[in-house]
Parts: sequence; structure tokens; C-alpha cells
Amino acid sequence: MANMNFNTDFVPLTVDPDKIYDYSFSIIKEEMGEHPFTDEQWLVVRRVIHASADFELGRSMIFTDDAIEAGIQSILAGRHVVADVQMIESGSGRKRFQKHGGDLHCYIADEDVAKEAKALGTTRAIISMQKATKLQEGGIYAIGNAPTALLELIRLIKEGLAKPDLIIGMPVGFVSAAESKAELALLKGIPFITNVGRKGGSTVTVAALNAISLMADERAKQTK
Repeated sequence: MANMNFNTDFVPLTVDPDKIYDYSFSIIKEEMGEHPFTDEQWLVVRRVIHASADFELGRSMIFTDDAIEAGIQSILAGRHVVADVQMIESGSGRKRFQKHGGDLHCYIADEDVAKEAKALGTTRAIISMQKATKLQEGGIYAIGNAPTALLELIRLIKEGLAKPDLIIGMPVGFVSAAESKAELALLKGIPFITNVGRKGGSTVTVAALNAISLMADERAKQTK
């Protein structure tokens, strides 16, 4: 057994990484209690709560009925994932997309995006969504930081310039974050996962994305 003497009054239950996950998920299940989510939606919500320790955020999540399946099918079809910020790019299980033929892309730090945003006096997040929808067909859009990215993606969809397979839209913040998610919740014809209010962020967006990619991996194993 690994040494658990940290020279502190508190002694952890375990230092085994797998057991830590198991204990965490059992605590989440117990404290969450009854909920309205389907079994597959719960796998996403559970990971979001695990990443944030925020049950209020978890309870506020909204799914279209086809969201989980749309994400799984998108990954298995080798479609790409577009992130609004690099934190999502670094936190996701990128290899799970790559082995199915896809990859994860983030354009917000691209030089051409920065130049155009400065010239137009707008956010790089907006220009990055415009670039992404020109380069990528369908795919999953994971937006956890920039409300303007989500609002721009919604605009592009309404104008017929984009048709993502799935939107995971959970930007965090005080300016336009809650409002952008409220707009997403009204969107018709595109599968989405979002939440209500100001809470969100790259960490929980990555958690949702990883939950879906793990389900895609499990589906692939079952069909072999």
C-alpha cells in the first residue's frame, strides 16, 4: 500500500486514483438524490459535478433529447471538435477523437483571427467561430469561456452558415454568459447541452465533452 502519512491530522481514504474516482462518484450519486436526467445524460452531469463540486450547476443542465447520441455519432464518424479557448483543447481527451479520425481545433490564438478582430473592433472569439465554420463541416462545438463565441455560432446557424452536430455551450461569467445560454436553449434543430445561469466554464465543458467521448469509445468497443 502506498504511504499515506502526509504528516497531517487528516488521513485520506485512499491514494489509489481509481478508488478516488469511485468514492467521488458514489458521493455525488448519494448527495444528488433523485434527478430528471436519463442514464446517459447522468454520465455527463456526474462528470460536470465531479469537475466543479457544484450540484447547483449540475441540476441546472439542459439537454436536447438527441444531444448525447448526436455527440457519440459525430465522434465515431471522425468529425472534428472546435473549442472556443485553448483550455478546452488542453483538457480534453484528444486522442479519443483522433483514433476515430477526428481532432480538436481552437482558432482563437491564430494570428489571422487576432488581426481581423483588432481591425473590426470585435472579439477574437467571434472571428474564431467564423473561421471554424468555414473550415469545419458539422462536428462538435465546445464553448466554455466566451459568450460572444456562443452568440456568434447561434447567429451563423440561424443564417444557414453553420450546422454543428452538437453544441456544448456552457460559458461562464457576468456579462452575457447567462443570456447566451438562454439563447441556445431556444435554438431549434441543433442538438445542444447547456446550463442555466452564470456558472459554467472550460473545466465543466471539458468534463461534458470527455463524458461523451468516453461513451463513444464504449460504443465502438461494443460494435467490434
